Amino acid sequence: MTESHGFATSTAPADVVRRQYLASAAGDLEALRATLAPDVEWTEMAGFPLAGTYRTPDGVTSNVMEQLGKEWDGWTAHDDTYVVDGENVVVLARYTAANKATGKRIDVRVAHHFVVRGGLIVRFEQFVDTALVRQAMTA
Repeated sequence: MTESHGFATSTAPADVVRRQYLASAAGDLEALRATLAPDVEWTEMAGFPLAGTYRTPDGVTSNVMEQLGKEWDGWTAHDDTYVVDGENVVVLARYTAANKATGKRIDVRVAHHFVVRGGLIVRFEQFVDTALVRQAMTA
């Protein structure tokens, strides 16, 4: 398999999403931004500490990933099951981390819905039990 036909450059929706998870887990924000469309819409669920919709690759990484890094130790989204339907990719995963302020750990199930077009993530929506995340943030 040559690099030009490999996972690193594949535009298949599931491969693009998987690269995003790997970049996030490695803390490689440049690689993560490379998976996002210039006009990406990234929505963190209502009730989640970072709830809202963020736009642009820089907007997503500065308002979501960098903020999670400030408030949590070892924040990781562990992707395990992918359901792909054309440009739609739904990933069942779990978040693990320890809150820096309280020391409390989380291990919560999540679902993420991605829309991938032209080899880039154009839309993301998070589904998570926000109460479990907030409990870990409360002393």
